[in-house]
Amino acid sequence: MKYKFNRKTKFAFQNLMVLSTIFIVLLCFSCKEESNSLKKKESDLITKINAVQEQVMAQGNMTEAEEQALLSLCSIVSHDDGLATYTSDNSMILKDVEIAPVYNGCEELSKEETRECFNNKVSTFIKREFNLSVSKDLNLSEPKMVEAFFIINEIGNLTGMKVRDSEVTIQAEILRVLRKMPVMKPATHNGESVSVLCSIILKYGNNVEVDVVYIPERPD
Repeated sequence: MKYKFNRKTKFAFQNLMVLSTIFIVLLCFSCKEESNSLKKKESDLITKINAVQEQVMAQGNMTEAEEQALLSLCSIVSHDDGLATYTSDNSMILKDVEIAPVYNGCEELSKEETRECFNNKVSTFIKREFNLSVSKDLNLSEPKMVEAFFIINEIGNLTGMKVRDSEVTIQAEILRVLRKMPVMKPATHNGESVSVLCSIILKYGNNVEVDVVYIPERPD
């Protein structure tokens, strides 16, 4: 159902965009803030975003695309494991680790085969789980690409996700899929379990293609 985007709704939606911008600025300085203080600020901001969301929704004058964008933004900022917790300072880069994380089904392989199996399994999982309607609804004239990063920590859990600038619905969908990634046997280096920073390039449009890549440096 399509709605007329009136002046009051436009004003409320603009408020939401301002709040989201403030949130991004807050994240840029998150590593310098105390944990409890940061979480309180994030919680307060999420409350304000939710209030604006309710105000906009109450107007009943949004298109489906605008409503989906708003819901996606709320999804991104309302999880504890997303951008706010991203840090790679103590993680090895995947290309430098001796033995890559072991995805289910990649056991008892050589080091090279384990790494290749990990890459294939991650790519297959994301392509299978990604909701293609999200990218198709954008009606892109040609496919686009976006980088995403995540950490597989010392106990094999995926955390510290980050998605480069892209449509908010795409960011939310990538984060949703990454949160479903199964626990793995952690990477090892010099006989010890280590945390590794992984990166992917996702090409989206009418189809989704995923490559596990090795980043030359840590993302900002």
